[in-house]
Amino acid sequence: MTRSTHALLIGATVSMPLFIVLWALQAFTREGFRPTFHPLSLLSLGEGGWVQILNFVVTGLLVIGGGIGLARVLAAGRLTRWAGILIALMGVGLVVAGVFVADGGAGFPVGAPAGAPVMSWHGAVHEVGFVLTQLAFVALAIVLAFRFGRSTQRGWMTASIVSVVSALLVAALGDPDTLAIRLVVSSAIELGLVSALALAAVRDRVR
Repeated sequence: MTRSTHALLIGATVSMPLFIVLWALQAFTREGFRPTFHPLSLLSLGEGGWVQILNFVVTGLLVIGGGIGLARVLAAGRLTRWAGILIALMGVGLVVAGVFVADGGAGFPVGAPAGAPVMSWHGAVHEVGFVLTQLAFVALAIVLAFRFGRSTQRGWMTASIVSVVSALLVAALGDPDTLAIRLVVSSAIELGLVSALALAAVRDRVR
């Protein structure tokens, strides 16, 4: 493994904990922000919003690097190439969500409408980034399940299936008032799969 590939994989390994820690630091300190109610994207707005913007962009770039690194170290094949591309697309979606901020709503930041926001062009592009990340993850989990199933790596095949099913169920099921925090948990699961794969690759425990 080259030094550049090792660096890319280390970056991907820290992507999930970095994203969640920076969210938590903001979610529990920003005035007026309710972690269980306000979508994490709203943290990109108002004073201090640059932290969440940076969180989206840096995490996205680390994930893109992880896709490149994993494509280099996993056994060559069409499914490996697709896995690398889909991981990179997850990262692209995060970068887009960071560069194009969401619209204020649900009373955050202070002064924003109490209800749903009026969608702006940049808010619409932000949503496209979110959807891209979600679709890429679902496709990634399916590709990985097939890939690891073919190579008889049953543990990783199971992890891929469990990750996509649990992420979707957490996001879809529950009280609407807890959707925001459930999406954070779902994001942790999605990024966690990428981080776990990258760490295993660094330790030469996946092929």
